[in-house]
Amino acid sequence: MNNINWQSIGRILIKTALLFLGFNLLFAVSPAWWGRLSLYNHVLPGRPRLPYGEDPAQSYNLSLYDLDAMFQSHLISQPKAADEFRVILLGDSGVWGWFLENEATLAGQLNQVGLTTRDGRRVVVYNLGYPLMSLSKDLLLLQEALPHQPDLILWLVTLQSFPWEKQLEPPLLHHNPDRLISLIQQLSLPLDVADPRFIHPTPWQQTIIGQRRPLADWLRLQLYGISWAATGIDQTIPADIPLRQSDLTTDMSWLTYPEPITLDESVLALSLLQAGVRLAGEVPVWMINEPIFISQGENSDLRYNAWYPRWAYDGYREQLENAAAAQNWFYLDLWDAVPPAEFTDSPVHLTPVGIAILAERVMAEIKRLSD
Repeated sequence: MNNINWQSIGRILIKTALLFLGFNLLFAVSPAWWGRLSLYNHVLPGRPRLPYGEDPAQSYNLSLYDLDAMFQSHLISQPKAADEFRVILLGDSGVWGWFLENEATLAGQLNQVGLTTRDGRRVVVYNLGYPLMSLSKDLLLLQEALPHQPDLILWLVTLQSFPWEKQLEPPLLHHNPDRLISLIQQLSLPLDVADPRFIHPTPWQQTIIGQRRPLADWLRLQLYGISWAATGIDQTIPADIPLRQSDLTTDMSWLTYPEPITLDESVLALSLLQAGVRLAGEVPVWMINEPIFISQGENSDLRYNAWYPRWAYDGYREQLENAAAAQNWFYLDLWDAVPPAEFTDSPVHLTPVGIAILAERVMAEIKRLSD
C-alpha cells in the first residue's frame, strides 16, 4: 500500500488556496471585466436591441444590468463601416419594440427603406430604446453609445419620462451608480448622487463569489444567443395582445398630482434634454414627442388615455415646445400622428402598422434634411 505524502498534499492545498485568493483579489480590483467579452458580433450575430426579458425560458433573452455585456451583445458594437451614416434611437419600451418582432420596430422599419445621405452613405439605424421611462436612463445609454460613433441621435420622449421623481427609478441606474454619478457630475445634473437606491458593492461583493449572479447572467446571455440566433425570438408575443383602456374615469390626477397644476421645470426634467445635447457634442440630437393613444371612449373629453389627463399632457406639450424653441432644438411633435386603432396594450405601444406610420414621418424628415 502506497504511503500518503501528506506534506505534498498540504503544499498543493496551500498553493490552490493562494491561487484562489489571488484570483479573487484580481477579480475584485477589476470588477465586471468579463462583460467586455462576448460571443456576439463574433461567433454569434449581434442583437438588434438591448437585452431585456421577463421570460427568458421562452424568449432567449433576459434582463441584466451589466452595460458592457449589454452593448457588446448589440449590433452597434460592430465596427462602423466607411460608407455608414450611423443613427441611434433612444427611448422607452415603445422604441425598444414591445410585442413587436425586430423587423417591425421603428429601427427595423427605417432600416428596410434603404435610405442614403446626400454624400452616398447608407443610413443604418440602431435601436437603443430600453423599457422603463426616465430621461436619466436615456442619458446613461447615450453616454455608452457615443464611443460607437453615431452621426445622428433620435430621442423619442413622452410625458411619463419627465417627472423628477421618476428619474432614478430604473434598476439599470441603481446597478450602475459609478457611471451615473460621473455623468451627473460631468453635466451638473440636479440629481442626488447619494440616492439610497444606488448599489455600491463591498470588496467582498466584488469577488467571484460575490459576483456569482452577474456572472451567471452574463453566461446565460451568451448561451441564449445560440437559440436566439437560430430562432430570432427575443420576447414572448401573445397571440391575443390585451388592448389599452378606451373608456376612462373622471379622475383628473396624474401620478402624485391629484389636481391640475402648472407643469414647469420644477416638475418636469426638461433640463435633462439640454444635458443630452451637451453630452452629444457635435452629434445632432433630434427631439421627437412620440405618438400617444388618444381615446374616443367614455370621459375622453377629460383624459387622452389612462396615463394622461388632458390638462397634464397639454401643459407638457406647451413646455416642451417652448423649451425646444428657446434651446433651438430640432423638435418634431408627432403626438397625434398615429390613429387610435394602432395602439396595443399601453398608450405608447404601437402595432406594426402604427410603427410604419411613425417611421414614414421620421423618414420624411431625414430625407428632407438630406436633400
